[in-house]
Amino acid sequence: MHTCPVAATIGTLLGLSAIGLSAPVAQAAQHDEPVVVAHRGASAYAPENTLAAVDKADDLGITWVENDVQRTKDGELVVMHDTNLTRTTNVEDVFPDRAPWKVSDFTLAEIKKLDAGSWFSAEYRNERVPTLEQYLDEVEDNDQRLLLELKAPELYPGIELQTLDELKREGWLNRTHVSRKLIVQSFNADSVRTVHTLRSDVKTGFLGTPAVADLPKYAEFSDQINPNHGSVTPDYVDAVHAVKGVHGKPFELFTWTVNDVSTAARLADMGVDGIITNTPDTVRDATER
Repeated sequence: MHTCPVAATIGTLLGLSAIGLSAPVAQAAQHDEPVVVAHRGASAYAPENTLAAVDKADDLGITWVENDVQRTKDGELVVMHDTNLTRTTNVEDVFPDRAPWKVSDFTLAEIKKLDAGSWFSAEYRNERVPTLEQYLDEVEDNDQRLLLELKAPELYPGIELQTLDELKREGWLNRTHVSRKLIVQSFNADSVRTVHTLRSDVKTGFLGTPAVADLPKYAEFSDQINPNHGSVTPDYVDAVHAVKGVHGKPFELFTWTVNDVSTAARLADMGVDGIITNTPDTVRDATER
């Protein structure tokens, strides 16, 4: 009996035989293994969106990292997921009278005072919120690649151009980076369109699950459709791949946020192109062929 390599990997990891797995997992896949992207860095093992999380992904041998970009009160770009600072910093202790503690209500100097690591563990006490410049430098030093998300761009008019300017200053818009090392994505379709209009060579992704009938509209400005894994089906993957993106190649599909081997292997067998995960080592091991 022929056994799918992904199924065999799961069997090894879980102590189960491939025979007991569901049919989609046990079927042999004919496509390449998906790209594994460390979500907010290796965020299961280090505080998310910090330089420590970038380095942890590098320690695990993970090439691609994902981050979130927002803007401070004084116009600086920082790496932070939530639009307020309460969940991942000690802002309520340092600035108790500044509720609701929005990123956009604080200057960079104030944000630099915050501890962005202790919430995760004592090991990361005094880890700081990085600027986009610092983050880009770390990713570059590690020879990694970046899936950059513009977070809530509707709150930050002009952040698309500002981010592209920062990428250019840091050398991330040269031919090598644009062709191999950079993707810009957002949940906001207008923002993705703006990025494409400003720099048509940059690879872009839309975060969401558009209706199949609407995919040609997204092909006008994006290269990827990146849905939550719960909405991904084999038929949807096939429908996405059947449409050519803005650069004339079939749409790619990167799905999020997948942290267990069975889901990762099932999605790999559907033919997804990338998996965004907090546990990139687990997903890599589950999907390697």
